[in-house]
Amino acid sequence: MILINNIDMASLGGRAIESGRTRGADMVEVYLSSGRELQIEVRDEKVETMKLAEERGLGLRIMKGGRIGFAYTSDLNWASIEEIVDQAMANASSVAEDRYRTMPAPAQHYPEVNLYDRKIIETPVTEKIKLAVNMEEVSKKHDPRVKIIEGSTYTDTETEITLMNSLGVNLSFKGAYCGIYIALVAVEGDDHQTGFAMKFGIKYDDLDSVETGKEAAVRAVRMLGARKAPSQSIPVVFEPYVATGFLGLLGPALTAEAVQKGRSLFAGKVGQKVASESVTIVDDGSRQGGIASCPFDGEGVPTSRTALVSGGMLQGFLHNTYTAAKDGVTSTGNGVRSYKSTPEVGATNFFIEKGSRHPSEIIASLERGFYVTEVMGMHTANPISGDFSLGVSGLMIEGGRLSYPVRGVALAGNIIDLMKNVESVGSDLTFFGGTGSPTLAVGKMTLSGH
Repeated sequence: MILINNIDMASLGGRAIESGRTRGADMVEVYLSSGRELQIEVRDEKVETMKLAEERGLGLRIMKGGRIGFAYTSDLNWASIEEIVDQAMANASSVAEDRYRTMPAPAQHYPEVNLYDRKIIETPVTEKIKLAVNMEEVSKKHDPRVKIIEGSTYTDTETEITLMNSLGVNLSFKGAYCGIYIALVAVEGDDHQTGFAMKFGIKYDDLDSVETGKEAAVRAVRMLGARKAPSQSIPVVFEPYVATGFLGLLGPALTAEAVQKGRSLFAGKVGQKVASESVTIVDDGSRQGGIASCPFDGEGVPTSRTALVSGGMLQGFLHNTYTAAKDGVTSTGNGVRSYKSTPEVGATNFFIEKGSRHPSEIIASLERGFYVTEVMGMHTANPISGDFSLGVSGLMIEGGRLSYPVRGVALAGNIIDLMKNVESVGSDLTFFGGTGSPTLAVGKMTLSGH
């Protein structure tokens, strides 16, 4: 039994379902959530801001004669819930009939995922502040050229979810995650270069303020003295953070919703080659340790591991119950939502499988190349065509080693072509939130410089 502020969520949900059924709904679903978020930002070893926010609410979805109605409230008093039942019924009456609208029945099995580390919640705030302060101290001590700390942050979130429907689904889970983030500036003469680092996860003890602070300093300092480079065709290596940004372009296009609406560059390509043989792209809502893991999705379907691209071949798409019904397949457990929305199709733990080569080995294999550490303007890439033209920064590779820093250059191309030309995949799979990638080495790309 999950209690939120002494409210029995299961009893409340059951009562709301019964209310919807009494008003004539064929199917009723209740999604209840409660969340608490702590954020601490430190600057110059002093707490600059500390925020504690809480939110709770109930989303109610009803189906009647192939029509769907939805309403939500943050007021869990029964009078407010009766109002949204009436509102959802009224909303359904003005919606077109759609025979693919349905709700899932209970599944026989749900994955067991450990999502709640009590240490995240029970560790005193003073200790969490120390993590942020220590990141500052470590980064400054690592190199005296680190002069400005833009912000050193600790954050954690606790969530409780209860999901019920009139077909017998009655599920709940409790989860938490935490993270640290630091952004800073290294200065040498008139040259200012920024650096950042982050670590997020579901285990408090996995947070390493020393390594995170050091990484941010290294990222800033290594770009001091950056210069332009001539235009050239050259092998390109993307570090995990940058590779994850490109992967993020693919996520929406790999949903069945995008395909069905004609907004996916992968439409009609199942069974075709869309990447090199070394690339496997996976979504796994049941992944142990995943920040986006959950035993069930926003509709009550078990989460699972879905290989979207395997050995470069497109295998299929992410589905919720609705898109699966339209395509005559089974939901992949990718109905994502909050209590304020109906379940859309979205990724969970979305990543490129790691390869076997250490990043240093990939770099050592190149006589000349470009190691990309930062991309500007990723939001300008076209998610439907996959075309991009982006400003990039990084380090030249000469004789198998990282050489001088470069800024003011650009890379242009198409995300499908980029994925097809991946020649090496690193062993360093790194997650940034729910999206992850290892180092990727791509055959020659045109680097536009002076």
